[in-house]
Amino acid sequence: MTSEKATQLRGVALALAAFGIFATHDVLIKYLGGSYSPFQIVFFSVLFGFPMVTLLMMRDATTGHLRPIYPMWTALRTAAVVITGASAFYAFSVLPLAQVYAILFASPLLITIMAIPMLGERVGIRRGLAVLVGLGGVIIVLQPGATEFGLGHLAALIAAVCGGFGSVIVRKIGHEERSVVLILYPMMANVVVMGAALPFVYQPMPGQDMAALAVIAGFALIATTLLIFAYRLAPAATVAPMQYSQIIWATIYGAIFFGEALEWATVIGTAVIVASGLYIVFREDRGGSSATTPVLRTRSRLASPSAPRVAPFLPRALRGAGAGRPPGE
Repeated sequence: MTSEKATQLRGVALALAAFGIFATHDVLIKYLGGSYSPFQIVFFSVLFGFPMVTLLMMRDATTGHLRPIYPMWTALRTAAVVITGASAFYAFSVLPLAQVYAILFASPLLITIMAIPMLGERVGIRRGLAVLVGLGGVIIVLQPGATEFGLGHLAALIAAVCGGFGSVIVRKIGHEERSVVLILYPMMANVVVMGAALPFVYQPMPGQDMAALAVIAGFALIATTLLIFAYRLAPAATVAPMQYSQIIWATIYGAIFFGEALEWATVIGTAVIVASGLYIVFREDRGGSSATTPVLRTRSRLASPSAPRVAPFLPRALRGAGAGRPPGE
């Protein structure tokens, strides 16, 4: 085995570990979601994550100020991040874990669609068909008419849409906007918005539950750190598909801790969504079929409001390279 291959395998292993930790992070959210509002959970998880993320942001040596260069886009992304976190946390609390992941996995499909008007991305017939097939997989998971469509399903869909929207905005303005602005504003907004809602939903928390919130913040930071190293060691096209390993953890955790049975509709729909997402990733990685590679350059995990973005902590040569290619190639 060549040293390059071994390095890439280490990157894959780190990515698998990161997404395994993220899945454990979501188990804690689901556990706490049975007793507390998602606003309360998001508020304290972000509050606990603030000191750790601040230490990371101190590494940003870019000169400048905290006023956004693109106020409107920054505000829209901030709103999208706040909505994504609250919606995803609520969905995890009321739906089976595997079902939530299946719906969130539609985000790369939505990114591909939104990149057309927002980034000027040209989507050919093959990727267009992959998007349509993947969205069909979402319909299979939701089983319209066969199961009751609840607020949890709506919340998961909102999280997927808003998460994808926020990712495309980062792709649009991230090359000029300071990373500290893109990280700090959403975290501040989460504290303010969730804090404003807290008096209406607050439930007293025993020490072990408050500790669980601190663990959620810690897991998000640890998993993000592992992802940073994974993207440093392996190409994005190799690391990105590892996110789908979360469905395995969701199936195991759901059965062990919550007595969740995996429905065939979720299995089939997830398989369709994952296959479509993988096709889009590999098409972007080939080059020529995508000018902006919006999916490959979405490296951060969508539903973790207390975790920083991955890209700012990558070497400059990798920040603009979706699949390990030099920027502009």
